[in-house]
Amino acid sequence: MKKSSLLVTILIGVFTMAQKQNLTPESLWSLGRVSIDAVNNRGDIIYGVQYYDLKENKSSRDLYHLDVNGKVNQLTQNKEKKKAVSFQSNDIFIYSMGEDIFSYDLKSKNIEKLNKENEILSGLLYSNDTKYFAISKPVKLEKVEGTDLYPELEKSEVKVYDHLMYRHWDSWKDGNFQHLFIGTSDGEVLDINKGEKYNSEAYSFSLDSKYLVYQSKKLFGTQDAISTNTNIYLYDLSSQETQNITAENKGYDTNPKFSPKGEMLAWLSMKTDGYESDKNDIKIYDFKTLKTINLTSEWDNTVIDYVWSKEGNKIYFLAGINATQQFFELDIKTKKIRQITKGQHDYVGIHLAGDFLVGERQDMNHASEIYKVDIKKGEQTKLTSVNDASYKKINMCKVEERWIDTTDGKKMLVWVIFPPDFDKDKKYPTLLYCQGGPQSTVSQFYSFRWNFQIMASQGYIVVAPNRRGLPSFGIKWNEEISGDWGGQPMKDYLSAIDEVSKESYVDKNRLGAVGASYGGYSVYYLAGIHQKRFKTFISHCGVFDLESMYGSTEEIFFPNHDIGGAYWENPQHKAYKDFNPIKLISNWDTPILIIHGGKDYRVPYTQGLEAFQAAQLKGIKSRLLFFPEESHWVQQPQNGIIWQKEFFKWLKETL
Repeated sequence: MKKSSLLVTILIGVFTMAQKQNLTPESLWSLGRVSIDAVNNRGDIIYGVQYYDLKENKSSRDLYHLDVNGKVNQLTQNKEKKKAVSFQSNDIFIYSMGEDIFSYDLKSKNIEKLNKENEILSGLLYSNDTKYFAISKPVKLEKVEGTDLYPELEKSEVKVYDHLMYRHWDSWKDGNFQHLFIGTSDGEVLDINKGEKYNSEAYSFSLDSKYLVYQSKKLFGTQDAISTNTNIYLYDLSSQETQNITAENKGYDTNPKFSPKGEMLAWLSMKTDGYESDKNDIKIYDFKTLKTINLTSEWDNTVIDYVWSKEGNKIYFLAGINATQQFFELDIKTKKIRQITKGQHDYVGIHLAGDFLVGERQDMNHASEIYKVDIKKGEQTKLTSVNDASYKKINMCKVEERWIDTTDGKKMLVWVIFPPDFDKDKKYPTLLYCQGGPQSTVSQFYSFRWNFQIMASQGYIVVAPNRRGLPSFGIKWNEEISGDWGGQPMKDYLSAIDEVSKESYVDKNRLGAVGASYGGYSVYYLAGIHQKRFKTFISHCGVFDLESMYGSTEEIFFPNHDIGGAYWENPQHKAYKDFNPIKLISNWDTPILIIHGGKDYRVPYTQGLEAFQAAQLKGIKSRLLFFPEESHWVQQPQNGIIWQKEFFKWLKETL
């Protein structure tokens, strides 16, 4: 090579490197968010890409068609949010836009509005013979609003309840219940849940169009709040009779799907009532033998999602293994399980597209793109490149997998994420990341808030341990957090940060701990026991007082299982006595940023107010970041930007 050519090559390389930037809040929010909506029998994929407009403070989502040959066509283009619901046939799919439902013909490009004006429909689904269709509609069965009870007082703003589960996540109950309606070609529509004060969802038709299957937790009010007993119901379209096929199981039964030939029905099942993070097994119901079989009872892990094979002799499923989410194959007859995909990534959905599996794949440096997977070989091929151009301008972070010894002689997987320009001869401030859930894996997820890439890109090393209670390491590891919130999990956190802090590139005098939900609880708890390890804390929507949390959260089955029950029971449960952060306030002496959403009904915002008030009255440097209209998450673009800016502003001030 000539010297001039070599010089040009070097200069191009240097120029390209110079153009790359570290990830910022603005560049993070500019990325397209890719997700699959529907896949037909031929292998066509309808997916959406959602973009956020920071100036307008809103988002839009358009639909794309990815055919079996890998060709991509944009189907819609405007400022609305659209979601594909289902395929009516291989060439026609149904999608929703706001409160309206449309059909889209892939061949003719014809779009037809299906619902009447002011008619609210959702989830339109056709039977295979198109004789029937199913829709989901809200039905008013309770009078809870002031105007319901006193119509003459039309300007009143009041709610009246006689039972629990009066609010959920971020919404107050309004007396409506989501019912399923079956319609026919002659125009007749029947409410198959008539009079029931329950919500029904996750429905599908059998291949022979004889049945509709759906899931529902048919418990009302306070019983709904203290139980997870959700069942699978089989509705006979001819006789109009409903059969509960999971009555014997008292935990969650969800996500029912008919086999391709219709001779079997599969679903996901948890056995323990009140335990929302129990092992998820795949069960099948055989219509010939009328027997239910647990296909994964001997498998030491939990299933996230699944699809049937084309022949119906196998099931492909998505599950976590060693803090990644991979595809697996399950043989119906032998119950043998084979791992299909491997690698340092997460799949967050699974679909069968022709002869391939497809799903959204992500890792700690990349948001989701759609990949197809060769079922036999496990080869993975990228099908979309929505964010490729953006990532060419963004510096990547090294992600290291480490196995660390715990205090009870176990091995724990810890992710360590390094700044893009990491230099082992320098010292870096380091963050301990505390995961929420509490049973939610620190996998290769790509969050648009708790984003490891953006944390590392601001010059921090991030230590993210898969402490006790996180799935993908066996059922026992997952269960060991229940009743022990402030015990071994806290020791696991400290084992992780203490071990990584032995590295010469970690500045031991500049350690911080951050986390949300149970991770926020962890921060509050660590603030009382850390013994000067940390220089700063950040808690988002954290549980501060287990007693007031029990008295104000909505899903009571959760603290009943994980904490042990009510705080007034005698003798009082160990968690209230030994693991309540509020009892460690006398030890608090470290700066803390407290973040909470006003519409967070899982961990009500008063938890954050109590913690902030305690810190202020103790004279500790502290700050409250309060989002009145946000819930357990921060979803509005401008709020999200402020969240990131305040997060790093606090770290800059205190670390």
